[in-house]
Amino acid sequence: EVQLQASGGGLVQTGGSLRLSCKASGFTFDDHTIGWFRQAPGKEREGVSCISASDSSAFYVDSVKGRFTISTDNAENTVYLQMDSLKPEDTAVYYCNVFWRRRDYWGQGTLVTVSS
Repeated sequence: EVQLQASGGGLVQTGGSLRLSCKASGFTFDDHTIGWFRQAPGKEREGVSCISASDSSAFYVDSVKGRFTISTDNAENTVYLQMDSLKPEDTAVYYCNVFWRRRDYWGQGTLVTVSS
């Protein structure tokens, strides 16, 4: 059974930092791309960043480039999202995701709130 456990959210002031973690199980971690998405109140879910666990190639949406860094610990089957210089518009529930055997799997979400 595929499981994704996200953690690390919280309340932070503008300019602060948080590190999100996504612990994965139930599939071969090294062979897949893991993504972070977010959904702000009243808005659609959007992709934030993703990383290939095999070669660490990464993608970032323009709004977070230079502020967020995605990484993996393949020994721990964990993906991290280091978020620096946070802005109020980063406030959202953050979800990790993997596409495995032709379907999407989602973690339970972790809330990030950035106060102005």
